[in-house]
Amino acid sequence: MSRRYYGLPPFTTLAVFEAAARHLSFKNAAQELSVTPGAVSHQIKALEGEIGVLLFERQHRGVQLTIEGTALFETLASTFRQISRQLAHIRKSGDADAVLVGSTTAVAAFWLSPAIISFWRDFPEIKVNQVTQDHPFQNARDFDFVISYGPTHDLSLDQAPLYRDELVPVASDELAVRLQSLSVAELAQERLIHLDTANSSWTSWREWFGHFGYKGDIAYGRRVTSYSVALQIACKGAGVALGWHRLVQPMIESGKLTIVNTQSMPAPHQFYLVGLPDAKLSAGARALKDWILEEVAKRTI
Repeated sequence: MSRRYYGLPPFTTLAVFEAAARHLSFKNAAQELSVTPGAVSHQIKALEGEIGVLLFERQHRGVQLTIEGTALFETLASTFRQISRQLAHIRKSGDADAVLVGSTTAVAAFWLSPAIISFWRDFPEIKVNQVTQDHPFQNARDFDFVISYGPTHDLSLDQAPLYRDELVPVASDELAVRLQSLSVAELAQERLIHLDTANSSWTSWREWFGHFGYKGDIAYGRRVTSYSVALQIACKGAGVALGWHRLVQPMIESGKLTIVNTQSMPAPHQFYLVGLPDAKLSAGARALKDWILEEVAKRTI
């Protein structure tokens, strides 16, 4: 065995444990880390074997931390937050003039990145760096701002509302044409693409069907952990995805996706631009914020 300078287990094992402890779920940790639940379980068993104590109590409906597991999780979570803050500080100091923006991968791919490209036509001298992740940002203060679905609980941050989206079923044009005349109940039995994500704020198919009064069975369909992947396989005709209308509008305009029927559900929450107060933003960050708010106000679906 190679010598470990600090006498620690492999960092990957500690990171897997921290995610599983934070979610109290091997399945949700696996989704966040893009691995299988079996891989998470294997890493946890390896860690427990190395230190000689149980970190989780395995129960019928999930897991709970033991006293030792709780103590380790609190230490790791605090340490990881410190590392995250320091890395963000280093990024900003290494490129002091750059604006740092956080968002989900889907928001970045389908809305934010194209918006920033347009922004550069007016402000080519302002650097913008993006950080993407598909679980909630725990430390929005590490960024100039983040795109958040729903407001955050940190009232010291500025929270500028962007827009409230509409949720519509979308599919490839060929599949959408075939399904156009279906009722909500009939659509529930078609090939649906479900998004399994650690972010519980995103609206699910069950919530969408419930909005229209349907409480029956819903087809299991296909399950993915990335919204971008859900849209990609929907484009290929693999099933019906739940589309955030404004987010996927470019794909609709290009013909890659088609709205299946006229049923539309208002999103439960708005999107917000969450970040530091204007007085603490750089001139470049204020320029990007003002530009985004102005563009969002001008655009309609």
